[in-house]
Amino acid sequence: MAPVLSFDNPIFSQFAFYASVVIIKTLIMAPLTALSRFKYNAFGNPEDYVTVKKPSKVVVNDAVERIRRCHLNDLENVIPFVIVGPMYILTGPQAAIAALHFQIFAGARIFHSIAYLLPLPQPSRALAYVVGLIVTISMLVNVLKHATF
Repeated sequence: MAPVLSFDNPIFSQFAFYASVVIIKTLIMAPLTALSRFKYNAFGNPEDYVTVKKPSKVVVNDAVERIRRCHLNDLENVIPFVIVGPMYILTGPQAAIAALHFQIFAGARIFHSIAYLLPLPQPSRALAYVVGLIVTISMLVNVLKHATF
């Protein structure tokens, strides 16, 4: 029998795929923030202006801050999902239900970023956030049901 946390397990393989998708999406946000800082000459620290030879005045720009807040929201949600996922897999969930958890979370996070960056009217972003949160909590509840001490 193959280990549960191996790519021979289709549930783990699906988790690894969707976790990688949301991690890549999160990683993209940092360079996107940096690019927008250069585009709008909006740097968060005076010493950063040395690179563009502009006055050392901190400028807050809504476009830059929107990307940065989107990135922060990803960090607050993707990291728990990635940590909870392997524990959830160890509970032996049904493959179809596990896949649904992973797919819904990834879809919600992608939609959340789209809603944040365009921006789409509320409550679109809030709903995407809540859907992703519910998925992670659902996985956690399953872990807590199986965990003993």
